[in-house]
Amino acid sequence: MQRRILSQFSPSNKLNFRFTQNLLFSDNTQSLNLNLSGECDDPLYSDVPKPRRDKSERKPYPTPMKVLIRRAKEEREARKAEPVKLIEHPPANGLLVPELVDVAHQVYRARQSLLSGLSKLLRVIPVQRCRFCSEVHIGPVGHEIRTCTGPKSGFRSATHVWRKGGVIDVVFFPKCFHLYDRVGKPRVVHDEKQIVPRIPAIVELCIQAGVDLEKYPTKRRTKPVYSVEGRIVDFESVIENNETERSLSLNSENRGPQVDPNLEAKEDKMEKNSNIEEKGDLLHHLSDEEGTNLKELSIRTMDSWFEMISGAKKIMEKYTVWICGYCPEVQVGPRGHKVRMCRASKHQSRNGLHAWQEATMDDLIGPNYVWHVRDLNGPALDNNLKRYYGKAPAVVELCVHAGSPIPDEYRSMMRLDVVPPGRDEVDLVA
Repeated sequence: MQRRILSQFSPSNKLNFRFTQNLLFSDNTQSLNLNLSGECDDPLYSDVPKPRRDKSERKPYPTPMKVLIRRAKEEREARKAEPVKLIEHPPANGLLVPELVDVAHQVYRARQSLLSGLSKLLRVIPVQRCRFCSEVHIGPVGHEIRTCTGPKSGFRSATHVWRKGGVIDVVFFPKCFHLYDRVGKPRVVHDEKQIVPRIPAIVELCIQAGVDLEKYPTKRRTKPVYSVEGRIVDFESVIENNETERSLSLNSENRGPQVDPNLEAKEDKMEKNSNIEEKGDLLHHLSDEEGTNLKELSIRTMDSWFEMISGAKKIMEKYTVWICGYCPEVQVGPRGHKVRMCRASKHQSRNGLHAWQEATMDDLIGPNYVWHVRDLNGPALDNNLKRYYGKAPAVVELCVHAGSPIPDEYRSMMRLDVVPPGRDEVDLVA
């Protein structure tokens, strides 16, 4: 009977059957791979972030290596075709991007608002941090999940030793070297590591995008620079130096009446005192307006968090940020610095220099992912049930427990649709 049924199929029908079967199997495998990798058509879906298994391996490139090689070849060919050219597009030519100046000010204000809001929320909701590793937990009691990787963690069975944390544990802003002239002198050499100040990378990004701070001056150009065989040549600086020399010579020849330097010092002191009084009155006024409503404070803090991240993403599309492929060192600017301070894997072969690559948002602003706790007054998270728990950035977790609504971007990551079993039901769950 089976031979008769098989003989009824022609060779063409057999071929079509095999083709459709292979097509269905490939579609199933593709959908399975999409589900396993965490990539889905839903833009709001995001899986729980997992740490790197081996820290000796290099971080993945955000842009594929083939694309980077193709860009380098195109730039080299363009340099050979036109050795001397005027750089037209900002910020590569030393000018500011006009549409990003307001965004930079918004990001800078959002960061200040975020830090002030977190400092007030921590007075109500405690934060725990491990004594030996970088693990952070939101709540009065730390979790029991054994994920400690600090020194002598094997003697403790990878259990954490908790202590009280602060704002720096909730959100981490890595520091980088401040560049006075990001185009004329984009690199900091090893001998300048003690001279050049280090500031948070997000602040340096805002400064290069248009924020002016008196404590960290930067050079603002009015004319674009030239590229001569790949090297930046700035004719505006030469003209400025000549003008300053002429003005100094004229002032030395035509000196007017001498001014008492103590008078200027007294005026500056009076201005500083008046500014301090005005700032104190302003801070007192703001604190009175904020009130004691914890929910409103958490909503404002959450809004400032998203405003800072969205604005930083827009700026990073134009202004380059670099990260070491093996350690958390960050540098904002056209190129990475040359300070030999890398102590990660394979640093001996690089003589302590960093292996620079394109940075991501998590490299610029450390979100410090923490385990999501449904009830702060409930029992501590169990190690045997860790696959049922979700994660979220520490800022989001703190604001959610303070009364802010859960954002849609982190609902899947926090695994709100998963009901963890009880401690006595672990063996009954498949």
